[in-house]
Amino acid sequence: MQKNQLGNTGIEVSAIGLGTVKFGRNQGVKYPNSFELPDDKAIRQLLHCARDLGINLLDTAPAYGSSEERLGTLLKGCRQEWVLATKVGEEFIDGNSYFDFTPEHTAMSVKRSLQRLKTDYLDIVLVHSDGNDVYNIGHFGILECLQDLKQQGLIRAFGMSIKTIEGGLLAVAKSDVVMVTYNPLHVEEQPVIAQAYAANKGVFIKKSLESGHIEKLQNADPVAFALQFILQEPGISSIIVGTLNQKHLEHNVACIG
Repeated sequence: MQKNQLGNTGIEVSAIGLGTVKFGRNQGVKYPNSFELPDDKAIRQLLHCARDLGINLLDTAPAYGSSEERLGTLLKGCRQEWVLATKVGEEFIDGNSYFDFTPEHTAMSVKRSLQRLKTDYLDIVLVHSDGNDVYNIGHFGILECLQDLKQQGLIRAFGMSIKTIEGGLLAVAKSDVVMVTYNPLHVEEQPVIAQAYAANKGVFIKKSLESGHIEKLQNADPVAFALQFILQEPGISSIIVGTLNQKHLEHNVACIG
Protein backbone atom coordinates (compact mmCIF):
# COMPACT_ATOMS: atom_id res chain seq x y z
CA MET A 1 0.00 0.00 0.00
CA GLN A 2 1.05 3.57 -0.63
CA LYS A 3 2.89 5.28 2.22
CA ASN A 4 2.58 9.03 2.70
CA GLN A 5 4.72 11.53 4.53
CA LEU A 6 2.94 12.87 7.62
CA GLY A 7 3.47 16.53 6.84
CA ASN A 8 6.98 17.59 7.81
CA THR A 9 7.38 15.10 10.69
CA GLY A 10 9.50 12.56 8.82
CA ILE A 11 6.98 9.85 9.74
CA GLU A 12 5.64 7.65 6.94
CA VAL A 13 2.08 6.37 7.33
CA SER A 14 -0.01 4.02 5.23
CA ALA A 15 -2.82 5.59 3.22
CA ILE A 16 -5.24 3.64 5.40
CA GLY A 17 -4.79 3.32 9.15
CA LEU A 18 -6.60 0.94 11.46
CA GLY A 19 -8.78 2.46 14.17
CA THR A 20 -8.95 0.38 17.33
CA VAL A 21 -11.90 1.68 19.36
CA LYS A 22 -13.63 -1.68 18.83
CA PHE A 23 -10.67 -3.47 20.41
CA GLY A 24 -11.57 -2.10 23.83
CA ARG A 25 -14.92 -0.32 23.96
CA ASN A 26 -18.48 -1.17 22.94
CA GLN A 27 -20.38 1.21 25.23
CA GLY A 28 -21.50 4.69 24.21
CA VAL A 29 -20.45 4.28 20.58
CA LYS A 30 -22.43 5.38 17.55
CA TYR A 31 -22.10 2.39 15.25
CA PRO A 32 -25.30 1.05 13.62
CA ASN A 33 -24.94 -2.41 15.20
CA SER A 34 -23.87 -3.56 18.65
CA PHE A 35 -20.85 -5.85 18.92
CA GLU A 36 -18.93 -7.96 21.40
CA LEU A 37 -15.34 -7.11 22.16
CA PRO A 38 -13.01 -9.47 20.28
CA ASP A 39 -10.70 -11.91 22.03
CA ASP A 40 -6.93 -11.65 21.72
CA LYS A 41 -6.78 -14.25 18.96
CA ALA A 42 -9.21 -12.27 16.77
CA ILE A 43 -7.29 -9.03 17.29
CA ARG A 44 -3.98 -10.72 16.55
CA GLN A 45 -5.37 -12.12 13.30
CA LEU A 46 -6.71 -8.69 12.31
CA LEU A 47 -3.35 -7.07 13.04
CA HIS A 48 -1.60 -9.68 10.91
CA CYS A 49 -4.09 -9.03 8.12
CA ALA A 50 -3.52 -5.27 8.37
CA ARG A 51 0.25 -5.70 8.27
CA ASP A 52 0.02 -8.02 5.26
CA LEU A 53 -2.10 -5.39 3.49
CA GLY A 54 0.63 -2.79 4.06
CA ILE A 55 -1.06 -0.92 6.92
CA ASN A 56 1.42 0.45 9.45
CA LEU A 57 -0.71 3.00 11.36
CA LEU A 58 -2.76 2.11 14.44
CA ASP A 59 -5.03 4.72 16.04
CA THR A 60 -5.98 4.30 19.69
CA ALA A 61 -6.87 6.39 22.75
CA PRO A 62 -7.40 6.16 26.52
CA ALA A 63 -11.09 6.73 25.77
CA TYR A 64 -11.16 3.48 23.79
CA GLY A 65 -11.52 1.37 26.90
CA SER A 66 -8.88 -1.37 27.08
CA SER A 67 -7.56 -0.75 23.53
CA GLU A 68 -4.17 0.65 24.55
CA GLU A 69 -3.45 -2.14 27.03
CA ARG A 70 -4.47 -4.85 24.60
CA LEU A 71 -2.29 -3.39 21.87
CA GLY A 72 0.63 -3.15 24.26
CA THR A 73 0.40 -6.88 24.91
CA LEU A 74 -0.28 -7.95 21.34
CA LEU A 75 2.45 -5.82 19.76
CA LYS A 76 5.17 -7.24 21.98
CA GLY A 77 8.23 -7.92 19.84
CA CYS A 78 6.94 -6.04 16.77
CA ARG A 79 6.55 -2.47 18.03
CA GLN A 80 8.95 -1.15 15.39
CA GLU A 81 6.64 -2.34 12.60
CA TRP A 82 3.90 0.09 13.63
CA VAL A 83 3.23 3.80 13.85
CA LEU A 84 1.21 4.29 17.04
CA ALA A 85 -1.15 7.24 17.40
CA THR A 86 -2.97 7.81 20.67
CA LYS A 87 -4.74 10.71 22.34
CA VAL A 88 -5.08 12.86 25.45
CA GLY A 89 -7.96 14.79 26.96
CA GLU A 90 -10.81 12.27 27.09
CA GLU A 91 -11.28 9.57 29.69
CA PHE A 92 -13.92 6.84 29.55
CA ILE A 93 -14.77 5.37 32.95
CA ASP A 94 -17.78 3.28 34.01
CA GLY A 95 -19.56 3.96 30.75
CA ASN A 96 -19.11 7.73 30.79
CA SER A 97 -16.70 10.18 29.18
CA TYR A 98 -15.13 13.14 30.89
CA PHE A 99 -12.49 15.59 29.69
CA ASP A 100 -9.37 17.08 31.26
CA PHE A 101 -7.05 19.28 29.18
CA THR A 102 -4.79 20.55 31.95
CA PRO A 103 -1.02 20.22 31.48
CA GLU A 104 -0.82 17.95 34.52
CA HIS A 105 -3.39 15.51 33.15
CA THR A 106 -1.87 15.69 29.66
CA ALA A 107 1.58 14.72 30.93
CA MET A 108 0.10 11.95 33.08
CA SER A 109 -1.94 10.62 30.17
CA VAL A 110 1.06 10.45 27.84
CA LYS A 111 3.17 8.61 30.42
CA ARG A 112 0.30 6.22 31.14
CA SER A 113 -0.09 5.51 27.41
CA LEU A 114 3.62 4.72 27.22
CA GLN A 115 3.14 2.17 29.99
CA ARG A 116 -0.03 0.69 28.55
CA LEU A 117 1.44 0.37 25.07
CA LYS A 118 4.70 -0.97 26.51
CA THR A 119 6.86 1.45 24.53
CA ASP A 120 9.35 4.20 25.31
CA TYR A 121 7.96 6.62 22.73
CA LEU A 122 4.66 7.44 21.04
CA ASP A 123 4.74 8.30 17.37
CA ILE A 124 1.73 10.63 17.43
CA VAL A 125 -0.41 12.12 20.22
CA LEU A 126 -3.62 13.99 19.41
CA VAL A 127 -5.89 16.03 21.64
CA HIS A 128 -9.30 14.32 21.86
CA SER A 129 -11.73 17.21 21.33
CA ASP A 130 -14.85 17.91 23.38
CA GLY A 131 -15.97 20.52 20.84
CA ASN A 132 -14.37 23.54 22.55
CA ASP A 133 -11.21 23.47 20.45
CA VAL A 134 -10.23 27.14 20.46
CA TYR A 135 -10.85 27.54 24.19
CA ASN A 136 -8.93 24.40 25.11
CA ILE A 137 -5.94 25.36 22.95
CA GLY A 138 -5.79 28.88 24.35
CA HIS A 139 -6.83 28.38 27.97
CA PHE A 140 -4.92 25.21 28.85
CA GLY A 141 -1.92 25.55 26.52
CA ILE A 142 -2.35 21.88 25.72
CA LEU A 143 -0.48 22.01 22.42
CA GLU A 144 2.46 23.73 24.11
CA CYS A 145 2.41 20.95 26.69
CA LEU A 146 2.60 18.33 23.94
CA GLN A 147 5.41 20.31 22.32
CA ASP A 148 7.34 20.05 25.60
CA LEU A 149 6.76 16.29 25.70
CA LYS A 150 7.99 16.08 22.12
CA GLN A 151 11.17 17.93 23.08
CA GLN A 152 11.63 15.42 25.91
CA GLY A 153 11.57 12.62 23.33
CA LEU A 154 8.39 10.98 24.61
CA ILE A 155 6.46 11.67 21.40
CA ARG A 156 7.51 12.24 17.80
CA ALA A 157 4.59 14.37 16.60
CA PHE A 158 1.44 15.91 18.05
CA GLY A 159 -1.76 17.62 17.06
CA MET A 160 -5.50 17.63 17.54
CA SER A 161 -8.55 15.61 16.58
CA ILE A 162 -10.85 18.55 15.94
CA LYS A 163 -14.56 19.30 15.97
CA THR A 164 -14.51 22.93 14.81
CA ILE A 165 -13.06 24.68 11.79
CA GLU A 166 -11.62 27.50 13.92
CA GLY A 167 -9.93 25.04 16.23
CA GLY A 168 -8.64 23.09 13.28
CA LEU A 169 -7.01 26.13 11.70
CA LEU A 170 -5.42 27.03 15.03
CA ALA A 171 -4.16 23.48 15.48
CA VAL A 172 -2.61 23.57 12.00
CA ALA A 173 -0.65 26.65 13.02
CA LYS A 174 0.48 25.23 16.37
CA SER A 175 1.10 21.53 15.78
CA ASP A 176 2.22 18.79 13.39
CA VAL A 177 -1.02 17.06 12.41
CA VAL A 178 -4.79 17.45 12.52
CA MET A 179 -7.49 14.81 12.46
CA VAL A 180 -10.70 15.94 10.75
CA THR A 181 -14.07 14.49 9.85
CA TYR A 182 -14.41 14.34 6.07
CA ASN A 183 -16.55 12.22 3.76
CA PRO A 184 -19.17 12.83 1.04
CA LEU A 185 -21.79 13.53 3.73
CA HIS A 186 -19.57 15.82 5.81
CA VAL A 187 -17.37 18.31 3.94
CA GLU A 188 -17.50 21.26 6.34
CA GLU A 189 -13.94 20.79 7.59
CA GLN A 190 -12.35 20.89 4.12
CA PRO A 191 -10.79 24.35 4.80
CA VAL A 192 -8.73 22.78 7.59
CA ILE A 193 -7.42 20.12 5.19
CA ALA A 194 -6.55 22.81 2.63
CA GLN A 195 -4.73 24.90 5.23
CA ALA A 196 -2.79 21.89 6.49
CA TYR A 197 -1.80 20.98 2.95
CA ALA A 198 -0.58 24.51 2.30
CA ALA A 199 1.45 24.45 5.52
CA ASN A 200 2.86 20.93 4.93
CA LYS A 201 1.16 19.55 8.03
CA GLY A 202 -0.21 16.02 8.40
CA VAL A 203 -3.90 15.20 7.99
CA PHE A 204 -5.74 12.16 9.35
CA ILE A 205 -9.34 11.52 8.33
CA LYS A 206 -11.80 10.20 10.91
CA LYS A 207 -15.38 9.05 10.35
CA SER A 208 -14.60 8.44 6.68
CA LEU A 209 -17.46 5.93 6.55
CA GLU A 210 -19.79 7.93 8.85
CA SER A 211 -19.20 5.46 11.72
CA GLY A 212 -20.72 2.71 9.61
CA HIS A 213 -23.61 4.80 8.29
CA ILE A 214 -22.12 5.49 4.84
CA GLU A 215 -24.90 3.39 3.26
CA LYS A 216 -26.94 6.61 3.37
CA LEU A 217 -25.20 7.41 0.09
CA GLN A 218 -27.30 4.71 -1.64
CA ASN A 219 -24.41 4.06 -3.99
CA ALA A 220 -23.59 0.67 -5.53
CA ASP A 221 -20.42 0.60 -3.42
CA PRO A 222 -20.69 3.43 -0.88
CA VAL A 223 -17.43 2.47 0.83
CA ALA A 224 -15.43 2.71 -2.39
CA PHE A 225 -17.18 5.94 -3.35
CA ALA A 226 -16.45 7.54 0.03
CA LEU A 227 -12.79 6.53 0.15
CA GLN A 228 -12.12 7.64 -3.41
CA PHE A 229 -13.97 10.91 -2.75
CA ILE A 230 -11.72 11.59 0.25
CA LEU A 231 -8.52 10.84 -1.63
CA GLN A 232 -9.39 13.39 -4.31
CA GLU A 233 -8.61 16.05 -1.71
CA PRO A 234 -4.89 16.99 -1.73
CA GLY A 235 -2.93 16.60 1.46
CA ILE A 236 -4.56 13.55 3.05
CA SER A 237 -1.93 11.55 4.96
CA SER A 238 -4.09 8.63 6.10
CA ILE A 239 -7.73 7.58 6.35
CA ILE A 240 -8.51 5.88 9.66
CA VAL A 241 -11.00 3.02 9.36
CA GLY A 242 -12.21 1.01 12.32
CA THR A 243 -13.31 -2.58 11.80
CA LEU A 244 -13.10 -6.03 13.31
CA ASN A 245 -13.83 -7.70 9.96
CA GLN A 246 -10.84 -8.75 7.85
CA LYS A 247 -12.87 -8.81 4.64
CA HIS A 248 -14.06 -5.27 5.27
CA LEU A 249 -10.47 -4.18 5.82
CA GLU A 250 -9.33 -5.93 2.64
CA HIS A 251 -12.14 -4.22 0.73
CA ASN A 252 -11.18 -0.81 2.14
CA VAL A 253 -7.60 -1.26 0.97
CA ALA A 254 -8.70 -2.53 -2.45
CA CYS A 255 -10.91 0.55 -2.87
CA ILE A 256 -7.96 2.92 -2.86
CA GLY A 257 -5.94 0.89 -5.36
